[in-house]
Amino acid sequence: MLVEISKFGKNEVVVVSSLDVADTFGKEHNKVLRDIRELGCSNEFRLSNFGQSEYINSQNKKMPMYYMTRDGFTLLVMGYTGEKAMQFKEAYIRQFNQMEQLLIGKLKEREKGIAVRQALTNTIKECGENERMKGFAYSTYTDLIYKLNFGKTSKQIRDEKQLSKSDNLRDTFTTDELKDIQRDEMLVSGLIGNGWGYKEIKQFLLNSSFKRIE
Repeated sequence: MLVEISKFGKNEVVVVSSLDVADTFGKEHNKVLRDIRELGCSNEFRLSNFGQSEYINSQNKKMPMYYMTRDGFTLLVMGYTGEKAMQFKEAYIRQFNQMEQLLIGKLKEREKGIAVRQALTNTIKECGENERMKGFAYSTYTDLIYKLNFGKTSKQIRDEKQLSKSDNLRDTFTTDELKDIQRDEMLVSGLIGNGWGYKEIKQFLLNSSFKRIE
């Protein structure tokens, strides 16, 4: 069973795939797809809780699948009966609860991160750092922090995760990764505010974190 946090529409939500449901409940995937399509729910409910996607099968062909929210999953498996089916339903519900708690924690960190980034941006502007760095101060410091934490620039991380320019990179980070980034951004903001330059800050971060920038 695999309940995960994933992009669903414009938001991140906790979802499970039709492939996983089929595997867990011992059903053929095409029958699970049929069950989803034949649900007598409203179009509004379907659009809010079932997202069509695709996967590559063993013959290297693209095949349809669905991601579903907790509500979509609940409606789908309501008719699945038997002792094992009940055990699986309970296990899924526990996983949904656990992942939703993780998502809440992540969303809280994202809200904190917005304030921290804004403070860093304001400090860069007020101290004239952006002018000294020809308008590239924020992106340069961001790459410095990303390389400290991930060993990659923001572009390299985007390419690795196959993200488009419209995708928010920070939505892909874990709660702990977001906390680490915020810690470094607050530190950089304070150092810039005290008159430190990029080279000094870079060297200080390298020495204090015992991390290496290639």
